[in-house]
Amino acid sequence: MTIDPEPFRERAAAALLAARDRTRALTTCVEEPDLVAQHSPLMSPLVWDLAHIGNQEEQWLLRTVGGRDALRPDIDSVYDAFEHPRAERPSLPLLAPAEAHGYVAEVRGRVLDVLERAELHGGPLLSAGFAFGMIAQHEQQHDETMLITHQLRTGPPVLTAPEPPAAPADPLPAEVLIPGGAFLMGTSTEPWALDNERPAHRRTVPPFFLDTTPVSNGAYQRFMEDGGYDDPRWWAPEGWAQVREHRLRAPLFWHLEGRQWLRRRFGVTEPVPPDEPVLHVSWYEADAYARWAGRRLPTEAEWEKAARHDPASGRDRRYPWGDADPSPDRANLGQRHLRPAPVGSYPEGASPLGVHQLIGDVWEWTASDFLPYPGFAAFPYREYSEVFFGGAHKVLRGGSFAVDPVACRGTFRNWDLPVRRQIFSGFRTAQNAGPSAGELT
Repeated sequence: MTIDPEPFRERAAAALLAARDRTRALTTCVEEPDLVAQHSPLMSPLVWDLAHIGNQEEQWLLRTVGGRDALRPDIDSVYDAFEHPRAERPSLPLLAPAEAHGYVAEVRGRVLDVLERAELHGGPLLSAGFAFGMIAQHEQQHDETMLITHQLRTGPPVLTAPEPPAAPADPLPAEVLIPGGAFLMGTSTEPWALDNERPAHRRTVPPFFLDTTPVSNGAYQRFMEDGGYDDPRWWAPEGWAQVREHRLRAPLFWHLEGRQWLRRRFGVTEPVPPDEPVLHVSWYEADAYARWAGRRLPTEAEWEKAARHDPASGRDRRYPWGDADPSPDRANLGQRHLRPAPVGSYPEGASPLGVHQLIGDVWEWTASDFLPYPGFAAFPYREYSEVFFGGAHKVLRGGSFAVDPVACRGTFRNWDLPVRRQIFSGFRTAQNAGPSAGELT
């Protein structure tokens, strides 16, 4: 079957331009000292992310796809994420902010010319504009990284956004039964899906109960008030060691003032809102809460079945609501708001079984290690996924308010070390259901 390339050309151009608008906003709202500073050893200077975005775009779209001569081969090593750990990057000979902005603008101008002329077929890198979609996703992922850096920086707020919508007043059930049975996990058809999402394959999970919404700040505070950070029974040994070593008492960016918990959010100090999903917790904290609650974290397969499978039709959809792209009434994505929406929000984005906020708001930790799917093939380079496979990294699903729709779908997989707290991570819990709950496909 011949695929018309023009819709993908238009989609790629729109995705690249949207990503650049966001990159520009994140790097022009602060003065030069904030651009070149390292606000945390966990993160790169903002100016490194900026030029790295341009360098990746140059290497893949100008040189590889367009066959153009290299513009700045001298900086390839400087902006190689695998050659230089984040803590070392401030000491590198980085492009100055004005030079970095000029470089990424020049690359983008030439890339749009390549896109206009490219034949979007003839191989996996060009088919349906994959390489352009990959680079748009890469830039948006670094935009999320830069937003994390903005959260870590001190000083007055520089970012603004409207508040998310309020949740409906009607209460939701605490949990939803997800029937057991087979479903199709991953994808072999999503044109811009990355290698770790592929290929589609059959998975079978027993029936289980899943929280209707992510765990809220108010619920997490009850864990804290019950001595959750003082009781080793709830913690994996490595997590308990983290609690003791770093004297953890609450999610990152929280502090107690009198009898009230406050948090710092993009330069604003405010009371912790009890009805928002808890944010900035590590996998160990999520796992400890689940144990304290008499529950567990869902596996990655369970999460995806809840997010994509429609028991009534037997179909596995792109998103909980269906196959249509995300829209503002379905999910909190794209830095449209600078916080998660209250739990129970976005009823239009709920799954067929009534699970809410599976896409957007907060990344959700799962119980699963980051492993390849059966039949996995690295593409277009090993360093995107393959080098991270194993037991060191845990899978997160669903995206956050900081994720753009181009880099978020029902099959999208994120991963990080279980100690990470600076990321926009939350969770929901699960519980086994007995055989009487039934088996459906």
